Amino acid sequence: MTADALPEQMRARWVAHSQSLLNSYRERVGLDLFDRSGHAADEAERLFLAPFVVVSHGVEADPILNYGNRAALELWEMSAETLAITPSRLTAEAMLHEARERLLTETARRGFVSGYEGIRISAAGRRFRILDVTIWNVNDASGRAIGQAATFARWAFL
Repeated sequence: MTADALPEQMRARWVAHSQSLLNSYRERVGLDLFDRSGHAADEAERLFLAPFVVVSHGVEADPILNYGNRAALELWEMSAETLAITPSRLTAEAMLHEARERLLTETARRGFVSGYEGIRISAAGRRFRILDVTIWNVNDASGRAIGQAATFARWAFL
């Protein structure tokens, strides 16, 4: 996927959300996900093509996933269209929903959490352990809370 392949309105939202993810990570964690340089559209494309997972959800009562880079889409075995209508709780097994909710509440309180490990499940039913995960609160350019995101580079299929 490239930004150029998206319709103009969708491209603008994708680039803006990517900037929110990158800027919020920098603000919360004090680091960058990668070397930040170039135009916002270039950074959005580099984030999408990164060799590590980045996924986010919104602020709905039952948060819906709203971003997954290529690594996330491949790991969860779903298209971007499917991801965008999936409640984030469905990425964890049912018995782990309560632990996941406690983690997200802690993240909301502290701004970010790192070192998390957990079991997740793909759309095709494949179970995998995610390792050394950082989860952070995401704000838009105006400072409004728009959700939470996670990143990790290590996982193992079970």
